[in-house]
Amino acid sequence: MKLVNRLFPENKKIPSERDLKKIEIDEDILFDLEKIAIGSFTPLEGFMKKEELKSICEKGRLPSGNPFTIPILLQIKKENVKNLPEKGEVLLSYRGEIYGMIEIEEVYEFDPGYVAKKVFGTDSEEHPGVSLLKSKGNYAIGGKIFLFKRPKHPFSDHELTPSETREIFKQRGFKTVCAFQTRNAPHRAHEYLQRIALEITDGLFIHPILGRKKKGDFSNDTILKSYKALIENYLPKERVVLSGLTTPMRYAGPKEAVFHAIVRKNYGATHFIVGRDHAGVGDFYDPYAAHRIFDDYPDIGIEIIKVKSVFICKKCDGIASERTCPHKESFRESISMTRIRNALKNGEELPEGIIRKEVFEVLKKEYR
Repeated sequence: MKLVNRLFPENKKIPSERDLKKIEIDEDILFDLEKIAIGSFTPLEGFMKKEELKSICEKGRLPSGNPFTIPILLQIKKENVKNLPEKGEVLLSYRGEIYGMIEIEEVYEFDPGYVAKKVFGTDSEEHPGVSLLKSKGNYAIGGKIFLFKRPKHPFSDHELTPSETREIFKQRGFKTVCAFQTRNAPHRAHEYLQRIALEITDGLFIHPILGRKKKGDFSNDTILKSYKALIENYLPKERVVLSGLTTPMRYAGPKEAVFHAIVRKNYGATHFIVGRDHAGVGDFYDPYAAHRIFDDYPDIGIEIIKVKSVFICKKCDGIASERTCPHKESFRESISMTRIRNALKNGEELPEGIIRKEVFEVLKKEYR
């Protein structure tokens, strides 16, 4: 599929506040604006209209039939609706600086509770994605966008566009590329999955989320530094591409797994790893719901590598998974980020079987 390009034409004059009204957006919407424009969310050309929102809620697909499972909305509160024209162009501003515009096709009301149940499987505000959705208002602006300039942030130099990653894969001669989604620093179970990817494809694309995450997740800076430590010391650098993705985590479990796969396909990946409890949070999702959902998307256009729980098996004397280890639970030792965070809080050391020492040293700095 050809990438969407909604960058404002260089040969045209950018509208100013003298020409158009403006509305203030938050950082999440700013990042979504950018991702639409550079093609990360292809085939979207703008923020979703009511028909598109309903279609992805009911079918997990756009009205065109293309798979898409996460609402990409320009939400506003009721009190701001009266300031908008019914049709026409409006500038999009973040902290007073104008980054783009939307061609308003529709301003509509929607039910956040309905959307939450369809996308997140719950309307409980204990779920961070539901809480965020409900906090932003129950009106939305739908229409195509243009991006005037890309936002600058501390991780701009660590973020490649879909066009750039596709070109890098081409230059390196990668015919197949496996993408690895993460919101966390890497432990040995993550590394196990990445080595599987390197065994079966030409290149590994590590693509951590650098947008909004829930309280308790590691900082973006720590995630990048920890991956650099892993790649530098333990992975074949010439076969690995590391790039950040500034978009918020939605914690939508299986629906977000599909969304993550679509996005990585747009960046040029041919394969995508889905592990246990992909994009999950708390006890909201069955650990393997994100495996089963792909049965509904044989046309997604990227090969899904499904890997079950990964752990240390004392009988196998190494890292294994549910599919490769025949031994009883009593031989198994879990590898989890919860365990790593607890060790960091308590000033404890962890064995190399759980996390590489170079990575652990990076994580320690966040807890000092």
